[in-house]
Amino acid sequence: MVTLEDLNTPKKNTWCPRCGNFGILMAFKKALMQLNLERDQVVLVSGIGCHGKMVNYVNVNGLHGIHGRVLPLATGIKLVNPSLTVVGFAGDADCYDEGWGHFSHAIRRNIDTTLIVHNNMVLGLTTGQTTATSQRGFKTKSTPFGSILPALNPVAHALVSNGTFVARGYSGDVEHLTSLMVEAIKHRGFALLDVFQPCVTFNYLNTYDWFHQRVYKLEEEEHDYTDRQKALEKSFEWGDRIPIGIFCKKEKPTYRDNLPHVKGMSLTKVPITDVDITPLLESMT
Repeated sequence: MVTLEDLNTPKKNTWCPRCGNFGILMAFKKALMQLNLERDQVVLVSGIGCHGKMVNYVNVNGLHGIHGRVLPLATGIKLVNPSLTVVGFAGDADCYDEGWGHFSHAIRRNIDTTLIVHNNMVLGLTTGQTTATSQRGFKTKSTPFGSILPALNPVAHALVSNGTFVARGYSGDVEHLTSLMVEAIKHRGFALLDVFQPCVTFNYLNTYDWFHQRVYKLEEEEHDYTDRQKALEKSFEWGDRIPIGIFCKKEKPTYRDNLPHVKGMSLTKVPITDVDITPLLESMT
């Protein structure tokens, strides 16, 4: 059984003190231990942003990709070797700005991967510009008079796109976040876990205190996650009360289930010793 010590790495952590990423990192390690997953069974994919350092801080297989491309990389890995547990980590700008097209289609395809989004509502790595989830009126160096755009609602978008697992967590509650990660990784299909992750350096609005005063757990109000319409209503709650937990969960065929030529096998195990591509090469000359 994997231990916390097994998952640690010798890399020096360079996140700002009290960064919300620490809660996500600890919750993920705890989730791997609870799931009893061995390190060689897990592949972690990250993009560009403060969250991208996750591949340095968890001792599993890791791939650090380019901005907005976490999901294409995770998709390729899972399709080639479905026996692996593939978890993508992205930031709000990485996923909901640069990577929005990939996000929408990964939900539609129901790729059997987990996506955990570090949503701090600001560009932390590039010193504090707005992102798609920044609140209207939020003043930054890129919006000195306040953001004029409404914030994007990723949970609502995932729900109307018929996402099979849609959840939201908060890095200030590690135990609850761990339980959500466990359920997301266990889910067969595409699992979105959007995580409120306070940026203590550049986001003066969405702080730990701000979230502590507002978040409440859906399961404590007996929310029925099989009711998509009710989940959609909950996704628009914002202000004095903001829900976290599993909004919606259902089962349906994955993308790979609909590929009969690879449905029952891993491409990594398909024999290639007798494959002759000479005719193919000659046809292109």
